[in-house]
Amino acid sequence: MSDFRPVLHLFGLILTALGVSMLVPTGIDLLDGSGNWREFFEAAIETTLSGTLLALATQGERAGGLTTRQAYLLTAAIWLGLPFFAGLPFIDGAPNASWTDAYFEAASGITTTGYTVFSDLDDMPRSVLLWRGMLNWFGGLGIAFVAMIFLPVLRIGGMRYFQTEGFDTLGKVMPRAGDIARSLLWVYLSLTATCAISYAATGMSAFDAICYAMATIATGGFGTHDTSFASFSPAAQYASVIFMLGSALPFIRYVQLGHGNLGPFWGDPQVRTFLRWFSIALTALLVWRYTHDPQGIEPTFRSAAFNLSSIMTGTGFGTANVSSWGSFAVVLVYWVGLIGGCTGSSSGALSVFRWQALGAVIRTAVRRLHAPHRVILPRLGDKLLEDDVLSSLILYFTGYILALGVISVGISMTGADFVSALFATWGALGNIGYGVGPLTDRTGTMVDFNDAATWLMTLAMLLGRIGMLAILVVFLPRFWRS
Repeated sequence: MSDFRPVLHLFGLILTALGVSMLVPTGIDLLDGSGNWREFFEAAIETTLSGTLLALATQGERAGGLTTRQAYLLTAAIWLGLPFFAGLPFIDGAPNASWTDAYFEAASGITTTGYTVFSDLDDMPRSVLLWRGMLNWFGGLGIAFVAMIFLPVLRIGGMRYFQTEGFDTLGKVMPRAGDIARSLLWVYLSLTATCAISYAATGMSAFDAICYAMATIATGGFGTHDTSFASFSPAAQYASVIFMLGSALPFIRYVQLGHGNLGPFWGDPQVRTFLRWFSIALTALLVWRYTHDPQGIEPTFRSAAFNLSSIMTGTGFGTANVSSWGSFAVVLVYWVGLIGGCTGSSSGALSVFRWQALGAVIRTAVRRLHAPHRVILPRLGDKLLEDDVLSSLILYFTGYILALGVISVGISMTGADFVSALFATWGALGNIGYGVGPLTDRTGTMVDFNDAATWLMTLAMLLGRIGMLAILVVFLPRFWRS
């Protein structure tokens, strides 16, 4: 019989931290003289009290590390349970959302997807806008960091949690998971602060700079204006391109870079491949746009670079409607969105590493056809791809494509046109948050999808953020047997 107390205790601590963090937007409302502070304060009390009681009821000593079952349960509890409490401020406060909309918005924020069912953002209280940005920031790496910081309190090793979260610890560059988490958190904070300062220097208000910096580094995409990034200066858009691309690189490499070790950063095959593929896609998109819709060189380059980097990194900001660029552009961004960023970053989708590994498997299969008697094993760089890695790779690709197809059909059965349904699933499953299709073109939001479609998109967001298998395995009967 498994002991679930460490899982519940840790979840209670994280819930308490979430409730306390709600006091920040509460203070913003008080400063602005908005009556919405009461809703945030009530949500903070409810969340903090629930987390504290749960933590107290399940506290206890435990030696050793988390079991595999406990690690997966912790992951599922965090990503399924937190949106319920994180959405509480949306229920009674602005914009008076339904339970479906509140959970969707909170899940979209925590999973760093960036889809929204809220319109008229310019008229919303600043507390709501700040809370959306904070949810993005927590979801990028913050929730995992909080978990890793609390694990030493339970005297539980955290490496299993890193495995379920998809972190590449690169052979444990530090001896303890807590040390890794604290170093990554420092990098995360530094990047966020630098991004906010850069945005402010390019003309953003301090409030906008903070909100958009949190969403950028988390590759989350929540903004404070209905026009997303289109209303900001060209300098701000160029700065955003740099930080979006930087946030899609493995954060552990920044830790090594901070220790004066430049070699692993530039020597990482993921980093080189990601930047190379982005450059190739950008060149193809620019050639297409210059030949089919000739406009000014600089605006065309800026628009293409910004929106392409936003889609490939899964950030979800926008300055233009990609659908108006033609069929080639739509197909290109669709495939770019499937690629995503690097493993170990805040980016989503299938990730560069998995595509690299798939390419290595295909190359090995072709070489074996030409030399059937030779022993040829798939390698990624100078590393051999083990059988368990290949098995999980094939399983993940199969599950991803299957989920993409099934959920797309499911959304279309709710009354949505198939293009909107396909891209809604693409954006949710890959945590991209970029709207394409008739149902999103009107408002740039997901407000025109009904509740059934909204829940299907929520499922897709959670599956994509957790890595699919980490949540599906919890529902297998074999998982619960000893």
